Amino acid sequence: MRALKVSFAVLLATALAQAALVVVTDSVALLGDTLHNLADALTALPLAVAFLLGRRAATKRFTYGLGRAEDLAGLVVVGLIAASAVAAGYQAVARVLDPRPVEHLPLLALAGVVGFLGNEWVARYRIRIGREIGSAALVADGLHARTDGFTSLAVVGAALGAWLGIPYADPVIGMGMAVLIAMVLREAAREVFARLLDGVDPAMVERAEVALATAPGVRGVDSVRLRWVGHRQFAEAVIVTDDDATLVAAHAIAVTAEHRLRDALPRLDGVTLHVDPLSCAGPHR
Repeated sequence: MRALKVSFAVLLATALAQAALVVVTDSVALLGDTLHNLADALTALPLAVAFLLGRRAATKRFTYGLGRAEDLAGLVVVGLIAASAVAAGYQAVARVLDPRPVEHLPLLALAGVVGFLGNEWVARYRIRIGREIGSAALVADGLHARTDGFTSLAVVGAALGAWLGIPYADPVIGMGMAVLIAMVLREAAREVFARLLDGVDPAMVERAEVALATAPGVRGVDSVRLRWVGHRQFAEAVIVTDDDATLVAAHAIAVTAEHRLRDALPRLDGVTLHVDPLSCAGPHR
């Protein structure tokens, strides 16, 4: 929540400053960049709602809580990135059809630099916090901010092109921004949709298998499954023990295995282990 508040304030201030310069310079590239910054600031709102919902306790209806609201907010972020690409492309095409001179080039270049610095700071902050807590939505939001930073640099290029007298430099760079946003959209969408489909990093599954297999008393490991619910991770697995292990001994082995698993995957919120005797080990239908 602190990451959302800080980044919202920084991006909103950046967008308002750029909006004032859009009126002065009449640059379509700067207009597109301003729209991106405003959209990126507004993405903090659905994420904040999702994080608040995720804090609610689990119920008999929502037994895993409402952490999935965070993943749904990721879809909103992806939608806003797509809308930014469409808006930037539309404005660029409109300016090709109705060309206008770009004025106050030094101010335009300054606005681009300011936009890049603000967005890149927010991007690094959001991505770092998102990865620390395991939030795909917050990482996607950080990628959105990074996109806006790149488009701000494109504004500087538009000012340089206009200063050199290159025809249509401003709208052409605006089109380039739309393409760049679409490329980042692909990366953000892949991460968000993978999370919605319970996709996890295969390396995490391998670490989980090794942690369980090396626990004392474990003779085998089967059916290791991981899933994210928002930025909370859950694990399920089947471990195998000796046939002569008592119920108490099997319980102790499972507790030790769980501790090993939590050490290997620090973000785990819940672990469910099923214990099989060696003679009954095999796939569970």
